[in-house]
Amino acid sequence: RYGAIKQKLTFACSKDWKISIFIVALSFAYFSKTLCGTYMKSTITQIERRFDLSSSVVGLIDGSFEMGNLLFLAVVSHFGARLHRPRLIGMGCFIMAIGSAVTGLPHFFMGRYKYDTVIQGSLNKTVSISPCQYPMVSKDYSNAHIQPSNNIGTDCVKDPGSNMWIYVFLGNALRGIGETPVTPLGISYIDDFAKAENSAFYISCLQTIMLLGPMFGFLLGSLCAKLYVDIGFVSVDSVTITPQDARWVGAWWLGFFVSSAILVLAGVPFWFLPRSLPKQGEEGNENSNVDQDKKEQSVLPNTHSVKLADIAKGFLPSLKKLLCTPAYFLLLCGIVLKFNSFIGLLTFKAKYMEQQFGQSASRANFLIGVLILPVVAVGIFLGGLLMKRYKLSVVAGAQLSFITSFTAFLLLLLHFGTKCDNVPVAGLTVQQFSKCRTYCKNTVFHNCSCVLTPSPVEGSRSVSPGQCHRGPGCTRSFTSYMAVSVLSSFINSLGTTPGYMIIIRCITPELKSLALGIQTLVMRTLGGIPAPVYFGALIDSTCLKWGIRSCGGRGACRMYDSNMYRVIFLSLTTCLSGCSYFFIIAVIVLLRKQFRKEEIKALQQTDSKQNETELQSPEMCHPDASNTDTSPREKTESANTEC
Repeated sequence: RYGAIKQKLTFACSKDWKISIFIVALSFAYFSKTLCGTYMKSTITQIERRFDLSSSVVGLIDGSFEMGNLLFLAVVSHFGARLHRPRLIGMGCFIMAIGSAVTGLPHFFMGRYKYDTVIQGSLNKTVSISPCQYPMVSKDYSNAHIQPSNNIGTDCVKDPGSNMWIYVFLGNALRGIGETPVTPLGISYIDDFAKAENSAFYISCLQTIMLLGPMFGFLLGSLCAKLYVDIGFVSVDSVTITPQDARWVGAWWLGFFVSSAILVLAGVPFWFLPRSLPKQGEEGNENSNVDQDKKEQSVLPNTHSVKLADIAKGFLPSLKKLLCTPAYFLLLCGIVLKFNSFIGLLTFKAKYMEQQFGQSASRANFLIGVLILPVVAVGIFLGGLLMKRYKLSVVAGAQLSFITSFTAFLLLLLHFGTKCDNVPVAGLTVQQFSKCRTYCKNTVFHNCSCVLTPSPVEGSRSVSPGQCHRGPGCTRSFTSYMAVSVLSSFINSLGTTPGYMIIIRCITPELKSLALGIQTLVMRTLGGIPAPVYFGALIDSTCLKWGIRSCGGRGACRMYDSNMYRVIFLSLTTCLSGCSYFFIIAVIVLLRKQFRKEEIKALQQTDSKQNETELQSPEMCHPDASNTDTSPREKTESANTEC
């Protein structure tokens, strides 16, 4: 008897231990994939400068992750559950690691980074401007920055790294392919082999740990942006520019190899986990599970063909029924608009902080990772706690999600008044470009008549290379901007969990999985892929000074019109978010009508049952009055027995 009890305890501990190992491994995989994804967002500016790309092309590169993910999402989600799910997840982690390494690999084939060290701006190669010439002949170069030269000389050697950005595109797409099995197969594995009351807790733990990935991803991006791109290959003392300079490129490639190593470690444990586990709380033995696995494998081909045929027959009717559900369709439209706004804001928020407030890429990423993302995690947790504490209904959850989101939207409107003026740059933001008598002294150009007002410090018309320092007014504006961003992010995140529950509860249970799949597909197709591209194209329209490649052609933008950048960027995000609220209000109205009808129907059914009980109770609890042979005491005992 003692041996049997010991065997049962050992078996129970072993199966709980195995599911615990899987949850820990999946949590680390979640952390790793989100870290790598947010690091990609944090290096947008560095990749743009290093490869001399426009913001729209960089947006296309960023969207390649969604393209690769969508290619295999449906196939892996459907057929992956019939295969060895832990090993598929491990394989996905290794593919993500390879994709991350491919993304950073072009750095070693592009040669050293060369930034401009002389003043350029001529319309062709035959005219040059020497800032140290005295006196300088008056010439008009005011429009030199608009159309860079496209003339390529015969002695021009094309930059070998000019097309290397394609490998960044392919590496990011490969990372999207590898990410495909992690979420659907991991969640289904937990739901299959964990207790029903434990699976929700395990999934919430996954979501919480997943929020740590973006925070560390932005912190890693901040660290790498401080380091010079060719660190370890050139002397740092020979670099004459700083991270605040528009020509600075950080070590963007380094973080991709760090995240690649982390992803490799995340994929190792899955290769040692079994294909299936005993259900928590159920008796059994491991031999029966092995026999069951062999049985499933023997009938797997026929099962595939039968189920695939059944799904093919029932897919279109189910899809039609789902899209014809008014609440779901309207909610889907609102989610697509909101997701477009979110993706555009997340992709170019750090760049906006650089161009509008003069922050370095390192500081912008650091502030996002330290200030904004932690309060978002706290807000999501508190939103779920509110749902559990007050047991909010679907309508109440929808109202809470709308109120929090709309309040955050109103706060974001304050960003339109939080600004810094354009930096005065001769020939760009300063239109006059008259005769300029100059002489050089420690890279400071004095007595320039192109400067409209004397310097308040030196009292002379002097200029210096590089970006001008922002005044104290801009520092105060940036502090206000970050305070509003943190507060609005926290308030908006309070409605994340209630909003997620709406899409689950507004449809019939048999369409729940299909609804979540269609939501993911539509969000990534209509939001994740196009949003970075058209956001980047509109940002490009505000460029004042384009870089010029070695063999001609337009490079990356060196300076933006900060006022136009602010108006276009904020207008696009607020318009997309504002339009989504019309659909959300319509969803709330429909849900109110739907659940009011269900409550009335339930009350009517309850009343009818009570009436039936009342009609039946006199016949059951009272004896027949015509029976005169029974004494009153016997009648009472008989009535109590019947009741």
